[in-house]
Amino acid sequence: MRTLMKVTIPIEAGNAAFREGRLQHLMGSQLERLKPEAAYFYPGGGERTALLVIDLKEPSDLPVISEPFFSGLDARVEFFPVMNADDLRKGLQRLASQA
Repeated sequence: MRTLMKVTIPIEAGNAAFREGRLQHLMGSQLERLKPEAAYFYPGGGERTALLVIDLKEPSDLPVISEPFFSGLDARVEFFPVMNADDLRKGLQRLASQA
């Protein structure tokens, strides 16, 4: 399922991870592993924030995906099921056919 993953890294933990090279390594390895459809990075609420559009194959993948960010960066991680325009179009067509 197409899923928007939001990773928010607290300032102090992010600064320490950056100085030690862990931030660069962890983000690089996770981007390579997750192969997101899209990845965006910005200062959300003054903290390092990443938005990744990933394919969540099974709910049991949540701990495997989240844990490196929790333990490596003290990050907050949130997941949201999302659709692209084609998905929305299909869903609206299905809805219309049921009416």
